[in-house]
Amino acid sequence: MSTATRDGFRYAGQAFVAPLAVIVLVLFAGPVAVLFFMSTQKWPLLGRPSWNGLANFADILSNDSFLGAIGFTLLYTLLTTVLIFGISFILVAISSSPRRGAKVYRTIFFIPYIVGTGAAALIWLAAVNNQNGIANSILQWLGLTDGPWGFLDTGPQALFTTLTLVVWKFIGFQVIVLLVGLQSVPAELYEAARMDGAGTAQRLRYITFPQLRPTLALLLILSVTGSLLAFDQFKVLTHGGPDGSTTTVVMAIYDTAFQEFSLGRAAALSIVLLLALVVLNGIQLLVLNRREAP
Repeated sequence: MSTATRDGFRYAGQAFVAPLAVIVLVLFAGPVAVLFFMSTQKWPLLGRPSWNGLANFADILSNDSFLGAIGFTLLYTLLTTVLIFGISFILVAISSSPRRGAKVYRTIFFIPYIVGTGAAALIWLAAVNNQNGIANSILQWLGLTDGPWGFLDTGPQALFTTLTLVVWKFIGFQVIVLLVGLQSVPAELYEAARMDGAGTAQRLRYITFPQLRPTLALLLILSVTGSLLAFDQFKVLTHGGPDGSTTTVVMAIYDTAFQEFSLGRAAALSIVLLLALVVLNGIQLLVLNRREAP
């Protein structure tokens, strides 16, 4: 292929990508620029903004509520990621088998994912409330408690309740994606491994996990990013309580903007969160590319 032909293909590809690049520039870069401008202002929700430089960023280090929200969000992200990955592997083993009913299992696992997060949180709130929640009724019927367990009464209990909601809500998506990844693994690799005497653990270690590495990396990025941006489930289910123990980073930003009426400080917090997400996802992609390099 001549140089002119290669250049032609390259320019044609750039021409096809250009409209999307413009859309991304307008819908992403533009708002980010406005957000950065707001972060340099003392901008009350009701009132005129005034310049205050980087004071909003300097105040972050003394913002105990935001620092506490960072710690809780990191804990929630770790627990959510470990639980969803661990349980999804078990469910994939069940639903990927050739036994009868495997397709029914897949449908059952995926149905909760189509429910909106806010709606799912309302369902959970109705189920765990201390007055007439079905969860407390079941625990008392089984003889495990003498009265309402108080699913949202303390920080650990509220976190546990939210984790059950998140696992129930999002596990189906993870299972379906993993099943699709498994179907892309050539069956010949497993046959050759069996002929060589490889056991189940060896096939998982040397065939399944290496072949699923791009899929696992994608799911890890989605899980970590989604957990760091958690808002709906906590806003509806716990309202950040009790005593702010379940306040996430996004909730802290929301409260700063619409309860403290400080849009400038909220914008600064949003930029910090955005930079953290970019750095974290960049590190994950870098590690993945290094492992895939020959």
